[in-house]
Amino acid sequence: MTKAPPTTAHKKSRIFYGWWIVSAGFSIQFLIGSLYMHSFTAFFPFLESQFGWSRTILSGAFAFSRAESGLLGPLQGWMIEKFGTRAMGGLGMAIYGIGFIIFSQVNSIFGYYTAFFIMAAGSSIAGHLTVSTAAINWFIRRRGIAMGIMNTGFAIGGLVVPIVALSLISLGWRTTALCSGFLIICIGIPISGILRNEPEQYGYAPDGDEPANPDDGLSGPTNDSKSHLIGFTVREAMRTRSFWLLNFGHAVSLMTVGAVSLHLVPHIIDTLGLSVTTASSAVAIVTISNMVGLLSGGFLGDRYSKRYIAAIAALMHAVALIILANATSLTQVYAFAILHGTAWGLRGPIMSTIRADYFGRAYFPTIMGFSSLVVMIGMTFGPLFAGIMSDIFGNYRIGFMVIAGLAALGGAFFAASTQPKLPKRLSDINADIR
Repeated sequence: MTKAPPTTAHKKSRIFYGWWIVSAGFSIQFLIGSLYMHSFTAFFPFLESQFGWSRTILSGAFAFSRAESGLLGPLQGWMIEKFGTRAMGGLGMAIYGIGFIIFSQVNSIFGYYTAFFIMAAGSSIAGHLTVSTAAINWFIRRRGIAMGIMNTGFAIGGLVVPIVALSLISLGWRTTALCSGFLIICIGIPISGILRNEPEQYGYAPDGDEPANPDDGLSGPTNDSKSHLIGFTVREAMRTRSFWLLNFGHAVSLMTVGAVSLHLVPHIIDTLGLSVTTASSAVAIVTISNMVGLLSGGFLGDRYSKRYIAAIAALMHAVALIILANATSLTQVYAFAILHGTAWGLRGPIMSTIRADYFGRAYFPTIMGFSSLVVMIGMTFGPLFAGIMSDIFGNYRIGFMVIAGLAALGGAFFAASTQPKLPKRLSDINADIR
């Protein structure tokens, strides 16, 4: 049974419904982070051992599935605006769970890639864009901290990796994948029912303000369900310099995330000769640091320049990856994990909230969807490039060093992404873009 927004008469005596949406987004992100994005690095050695496939082939499925998620972005943004976040969350969780069930039965490269495409589609449909849209709409002043808390669900998922690794050793990768699929369906679909669209549809204003408050994001009474929102259209956003700078900075930052998410455990095993479970402990440290960064990034983003925070985080990514590329001890790996996880967390809530601040709420899902077409380049190319470099040179060092240089360049892109000027049609509106 899902929780419905309370009636106007009872609103003052209850927790603002936006925080229930944050909790639902947290849970959905946890299911995606724990069982897919963080944990596949632990599946990697088992698949390599059983099938004998190269790391380029193995990382290719992960990389191309990220490309698929990016390509779905514009369509997903349109579907969120048309059908709502609740429907998209439930649909995505169903597809995501089915993908894991199919993955548990694969015996060929074709089946392996097909399963990954299905898992990627489901996690994308239910995931970041859908839950971010809900949170962005329900918060303005507290947008950063709301996004930070919600995204810690994805981060905490990394703490599950050692448990997944133990399951892989004791039960095997097929049973682990099958159980993951049923868990996602049984838990994820009901949780998605908590999500809602704009608070104005339920008599709320963002942050729990009274609807008459000037900060509620309203521009006047109307029968149009979206005309109470103001903001750039997709075309208007794409004409701005900041749209592209943010996207390019985001893309190269995600090259680091993508490469590390897939190749961290194999790199530690290769260079330090450690076991899968010991190597997976580095993922847990990344996760803990990520959580600290997320909460810090959400708090700081509500108070200070988001573009400079993002720029600092990108530079931290670069330094961390240089440390990892040259690590000769577990202590250095842990130093990387702390720096990388903190940087990832700092940047996390900024990426959605700065776009909402710059371009408004009215067409946020579609703007984010088109942004994903650029951003996916980093998440796709990062793990694939690192895998190719490993196959060519026998290690990840060169690949990681190149990606570190690109991450540093991303810091410059973020620093240059200033607030865009309002489109002409909005220049006379006496309100802030929300």
